[in-house]
Amino acid sequence: MISVAIDGPSGAGKSTVARRAAEALGYIYVDTGALYRSIGLFALLAGADCKNEDHLRKILPIIKLELKFVEGEQRVLLNGKDVSEDIRTPEASMAASDVSALPLVREYLLDLQRNMALSNNVIMDGRDIGTVILPEATVKIFLTASAEARAMRRYSELLAKNPSVTYEEVLNDINRRDEQDSGRSIAPLKPAKDAVILDSTMRNLDETVSLVIRTVCEKLSTLKE
Repeated sequence: MISVAIDGPSGAGKSTVARRAAEALGYIYVDTGALYRSIGLFALLAGADCKNEDHLRKILPIIKLELKFVEGEQRVLLNGKDVSEDIRTPEASMAASDVSALPLVREYLLDLQRNMALSNNVIMDGRDIGTVILPEATVKIFLTASAEARAMRRYSELLAKNPSVTYEEVLNDINRRDEQDSGRSIAPLKPAKDAVILDSTMRNLDETVSLVIRTVCEKLSTLKE
């Protein structure tokens, strides 16, 4: 099986790029961040402290996560409910960052993520796919962009849902998430040593998708030689 790991900071466009690249290549797309967001969302709704491992230890046994693929699109079911849209709020994003720093949560999701790559050609995106989840991935990519570019993209997405959101608020969230993800002791955000670094700051979506597909194909070509 072929596995492509795409890591990178919040707002780099990993999910959209990975999804479109997977569709073009005929692979299964796995958004691992959606799993952490779902646990974070459940914790918020349960009134649990997302940074407290004892709180998470109590609620994890009653969480059931499923990934469904509907017409090639990943949908996330949390205890049977589709939460694919609910997990995309800034609150869910910060909760995901909090819970993902807990060893208990990372261990809870480890096998689920790895098993997906055992029976499918996958493109999996997250923050530690190439370093922790799939250290033997066929292709490793670290997709990044400036904080300002990432904030503007996220701001444009959120504006349609929340007209009161400001660019400054989104930029602050991006910077805070970067600091938290990069500074945590468990699986910090960083490129794998053998990852290809791709910067999308000055590229639009189509250009970035094409670059990722070309990178994957070039890597696979060298492996066949």
